[in-house]
Amino acid sequence: MTTRFARACLVALFVTLGFTVPAPASASAATAATSCYGGAVTARYGDVVDFGPYWTTSRCDDINMRVISGTADYVWACVKFAKYGTCNGWTKVGRSWTTIATDVLDGSKFTVPNGIPLEGDDAVVQIAF
Repeated sequence: MTTRFARACLVALFVTLGFTVPAPASASAATAATSCYGGAVTARYGDVVDFGPYWTTSRCDDINMRVISGTADYVWACVKFAKYGTCNGWTKVGRSWTTIATDVLDGSKFTVPNGIPLEGDDAVVQIAF
């Protein structure tokens, strides 16, 4: 009984002094994903020739994209980095987050061309970087 009381007092003291316990690793991974996708931009497919320009950030290690509305079930996307001027390869992007470029350096300027016809009439997409 004395040990329980001592532990409770110690916990109360730590809380009063503002000590916190670090979150488990799985919570950190969830927070990282939330912050990456939380910074996503929304664009209508077909409104412009290229989405962007954008600059990569420290929020995401990759560039991700998904279809969020419209009649198209998927679109085709690639990433064109300003440094190289060519697409990195076309990727089929549906309604789930899909990686369209991996291990990108922070501060890299890029666009996402959308010159390939849609599978459907229209699409609104999100791009997270």
